Amino acid sequence: MLKRKFGNRADWKRVLNREYAQAFVESSNFTGYITLLKIHKVENPLYVEYHGEKICIADDGYQWLQQFPYNCNHSVTTMFDSQGRIIQWYIDISAQNGVDDNQIPWMDDLYLDLIVLPTGELVEKDSGELEDAFRSGVINKELFDMAWEEFRRVRGQIERVQFPLLKLSVDHRQILLQRL
Repeated sequence: MLKRKFGNRADWKRVLNREYAQAFVESSNFTGYITLLKIHKVENPLYVEYHGEKICIADDGYQWLQQFPYNCNHSVTTMFDSQGRIIQWYIDISAQNGVDDNQIPWMDDLYLDLIVLPTGELVEKDSGELEDAFRSGVINKELFDMAWEEFRRVRGQIERVQFPLLKLSVDHRQILLQRL
């Protein structure tokens, strides 16, 4: 069974105090939901490590913007530090994106992820989890192939500087900051 991840991250226990905003956006370069989690207080900071470098991605004052594009098999989470600088873009490959009965956006995570660092470096993540899910029957061949196809498509767009969500993240954050 796929893990459903919600834009409001209501189950994230690390975050002790937060604000949340969301909106539906329809424009020439994006149609879908955007959400912003403004983190006031965390139990403890969250660090990740890429190629031996430790990076803080969640701490007091940080913000997480999530974009759920309509009819796409990915969502993008942009992490901003307390000064509003982008730490990373985290692209989840998804089986589908949708909204629940309360209009909270969600995505069904297909394990495979692509991280874009501000330097332009790309980091592939969790391909082993995708392989394991396929081998154990959690996902079928169609979902397995679709995940890799979407991953390659998104990666290619990023490499050609044609993936609009990276540039839109700053504008989308501004839209939601006005709603807090």
